[in-house]
Amino acid sequence: MESNASSNCATVPQPPPSTGKLITILSIDGGGIRGLIPATIIAHLEAKLQELDGPDARIADYFDVIAGTSTGALLTSMLAAPDENNRPLFAAKDLNTFYLENGPKIFPQKKAGFLTPVANLLGLVKGPKYDGVFLHDKIKSLTHDVRVADTVTNVIVPAFDVKYLQPIIFSTYEAKNDTLKNAHLSDICISTSAAPTYFPAHFFKTEATDGRSREFHLVDGGVAANNPTMVAMSMLTKEVLRRNPDFNAGRPTEYTNYLIISVGTGSAKQAEKYTAPQCAKWGLFQWLYNGGFTPIIDIFSHASSDMVDIHAAVLFQALHCEKNYLRIQDDTLIGNTSSVDIATKENMESLIGIGQDLLKKPVARVNIDTGVYEPCSGEGTNAEALAHFAKKLSDERKLRKRNLDSY
Repeated sequence: MESNASSNCATVPQPPPSTGKLITILSIDGGGIRGLIPATIIAHLEAKLQELDGPDARIADYFDVIAGTSTGALLTSMLAAPDENNRPLFAAKDLNTFYLENGPKIFPQKKAGFLTPVANLLGLVKGPKYDGVFLHDKIKSLTHDVRVADTVTNVIVPAFDVKYLQPIIFSTYEAKNDTLKNAHLSDICISTSAAPTYFPAHFFKTEATDGRSREFHLVDGGVAANNPTMVAMSMLTKEVLRRNPDFNAGRPTEYTNYLIISVGTGSAKQAEKYTAPQCAKWGLFQWLYNGGFTPIIDIFSHASSDMVDIHAAVLFQALHCEKNYLRIQDDTLIGNTSSVDIATKENMESLIGIGQDLLKKPVARVNIDTGVYEPCSGEGTNAEALAHFAKKLSDERKLRKRNLDSY
């Protein structure tokens, strides 16, 4: 399952944006087992890049930043954590295999019975639905002692500190300048995946050589930013403001130079799962558990993702560069596919199928009045858009390498 890139691979790290024309971002939403949807999309993108630049090409070779929340952070880590040859740990084509093999162990399915709803509700009252032991061990075995400053390309991962009630953003940029933010990648992934009611909160401490230390009391990054696109843009703007030499000097708001692919994990927006008359009668328990779902978590995570997409879509439209921002999201999930933790073989294969079907659908942008994704006339399918983006990414990388060689 690890990258098959050879030790003598000629591929070199992505030169910095200052040597090219664009700033490139890949953003991956949170969504539990629904991570199979973006994994399918990203595998298609990497295949297109390999058609252009050869079989050793990897996603991390083309993006200045890969940002991920929760399951998106797990995908980010697999795409950006280094193997023994300092190449990405996973090829994108192997991401789905990881979920298929490990999903049922991360989200062990209980046998359904007459008392199952009651048992699930009592379980939520007693503690998290899952103990997270397998997930934690798997993440640690994958990333070993890798810290966020060691990734093949820059990563950005949001989490939320319950002790101080504030978002915490881990980034490769900050980790290289602040030892106390240079946490182990495993701690970061465990933290951003700790969805309330599903997995336990995660505590860890970082230490500096001068004796300073910092405690983190973290839960799921989806509490703050289930769609980390704007977090990534803000952190990059911060690097421009502090005159990071990797970036061209200039106005930090020149988002016309950004090239962003944002991939969602799907939503049940069009399924119209809940109604106001229904919710009006709910108390605490119903908001926590309803028909196998957790409405309060669903609502918060989808609201977070949609607000970011609306903001980004309007911003790029106002700057007349809307084609620099590609959001790929399915808002028609129904039944088990809309769940974050139904990891049966049948449901996981359905999620892969949704990702494959999404590639065939036309490029769509969110309608800010209805929240529904509407097809964009004349822009082709998502697969065609990804091929177009792959060409831009390949050209940008080649330009940077030429400019770097000429310095």
